[in-house]
Amino acid sequence: MASTALSAPDRFRIGRVFYDSFAVVGRNPVLFVGLGALFYALPRFAAWLWYVNSGAARLSFEAFASEHATIVLLGLPLYLLVTAVLQTSVIRATIVDLRGEKPVFADCFGVALALLFPILGVSLVATLGIIIGLLLLIVPGILLLLRWAVALPVLIQEKRGILDSMARSRDLTKGSRWPLLGLWLILIVASALAGLVINRVAIPLNVTFGLLAEATMRATFLVLSSVASAVSYVELRWVKEGASVDELAEIFS
Repeated sequence: MASTALSAPDRFRIGRVFYDSFAVVGRNPVLFVGLGALFYALPRFAAWLWYVNSGAARLSFEAFASEHATIVLLGLPLYLLVTAVLQTSVIRATIVDLRGEKPVFADCFGVALALLFPILGVSLVATLGIIIGLLLLIVPGILLLLRWAVALPVLIQEKRGILDSMARSRDLTKGSRWPLLGLWLILIVASALAGLVINRVAIPLNVTFGLLAEATMRATFLVLSSVASAVSYVELRWVKEGASVDELAEIFS
């Protein structure tokens, strides 16, 4: 890890997670830009551009779903698939980098394909649980989000099952959920502010440029949040178990 010291840290620190996250991205800019563009920014930009230019934007959701049922039925699964591939590829690349190796696209993409269905399973179970929690009292949803914050890196790194990965994430995040909340609030607020500026300034000035800026911003957030999730996982293992990056279990052996 870029900020590794001789002894394990006493607690999870937001500053160290951000420092190492940006360091990982800085060492692999071409890979992360390529992954974000290929699996998120370009498909999102193309979809929104079609949506606006086709006149579909003037329709209500019910009317749009009725006229374009095939697109709706295929679009959501496709979105989930490309998002899962992007997240898995980025998490894999991050952990490989933190182990002192150079991540490559072929390896990251291959791992994403190999773990596609388990990753989708964790994402769907976690998302449903968080949504239900948010609808009930908000706080339970936030607590579940924090408990399962590193479930994907656990699944990828430790090759556990879906529910076991979520339970392992719960154990790792215990005692560190306040700083984890701060980490995710910073990322979410930054993304929301950037989205607000784009919607109020960039899109009114030029729709095509605005849509491209919006897709790029969303891809950047997704890539950075995936990197931060992987770095948080390594940090939590370091804090709770004294396990440095070099001592972590072999990935996909």
